[in-house]
Amino acid sequence: MSIVLPAYNERGNIEPLLSQLLVLQQRFALEILVVDDDSPDGTADLVRQLAHRQPAIRLIRRVGRAGLASAIKEGLLDATGDLAVVMDSDGQHPPSAVIQALEALIAADADLVIGSRFHQEAEINGLSGRREAGSTWANAAARFSLHRAYAALTDTMSGFFALRLDRCLPLVRAVDVNGFKFLYELLAVSKGRLRTQEVPLSFQPRSYGASKLDLAIFWDFLISILHSLSFRVLPRRAISFGLVGASGVAVQLLVTQVLMVGIRLGFEQALPVAVVVAASSNYLINNALTFRFQRLAGAALLRGLLKFLLVASLPVLANVGLASAYYSFVDRDTFWAQLAGILVVFVWNYAASSRFVWNTP
Repeated sequence: MSIVLPAYNERGNIEPLLSQLLVLQQRFALEILVVDDDSPDGTADLVRQLAHRQPAIRLIRRVGRAGLASAIKEGLLDATGDLAVVMDSDGQHPPSAVIQALEALIAADADLVIGSRFHQEAEINGLSGRREAGSTWANAAARFSLHRAYAALTDTMSGFFALRLDRCLPLVRAVDVNGFKFLYELLAVSKGRLRTQEVPLSFQPRSYGASKLDLAIFWDFLISILHSLSFRVLPRRAISFGLVGASGVAVQLLVTQVLMVGIRLGFEQALPVAVVVAASSNYLINNALTFRFQRLAGAALLRGLLKFLLVASLPVLANVGLASAYYSFVDRDTFWAQLAGILVVFVWNYAASSRFVWNTP
């Protein structure tokens, strides 16, 4: 049996958790894989020391790769057990739940058992009221986007689950590691084929450290939902790029109006400035969200902006030229004139900037 523990900055939590999990050696042939994303707090160094004394512990230290979903996927693909459990490294998932989940997996001959925070018998001690409400809403949205076979599941966003690797491994390989939650992505790619069960989880407060939840994670969730609702036809990154582009539309329209009304520039004079401001806004938001795992910083951020504006220069000229032509010859409506120009450049900006600015295919 394999236990996969994705970890980032969990030095204060990992040792007591591993001590409790090692007790399971009395019942199982056990391996514990700690997948650490090169934590700056020394998590990997501590795990290495513990592994010297406990052969059941294995360390996978990832350099140049990051992300919760990809850490889980890498751990499961490296696992040697027939059964595997995934749980958080922060101590919020009680080790006692491992046995309960495995027993349910075996007794029901299920493919996947989920530890649910929202099961009627569950206890939630580690979520604030706001986080609990947000998780409830997120689960409702997730169920709507998943196959109807999973409609009765109460926690498709759980970080605790057990699975049979022989049955699930092909699906694990297909999971998009840029997704919001590994479990949600696994359910999405399975298209209702997994036999699932849920067990109640006693969700505990963190002992050390802070939650990793931030705006970028919420953004990933939104993209995951839209990706599923598009029947997974549209690439995740294209959806994200498109949403950011929509914000750029708003920026361009707003700046144009400010320049025309505030300082009395003509449309043809205001438009180039507004286009450059909108392009810069799109770059900064995409760097923070769409390409956050390739995020640029410092001097690289400035170089990236110059590259982005260079890559976008031809479509920017097309944007200005088409919008100006529409305004002059078709309809003197500044909104539709600008929208016509913006729509022309989206595909070019997405493909070219992905490759030349953030070095992703």
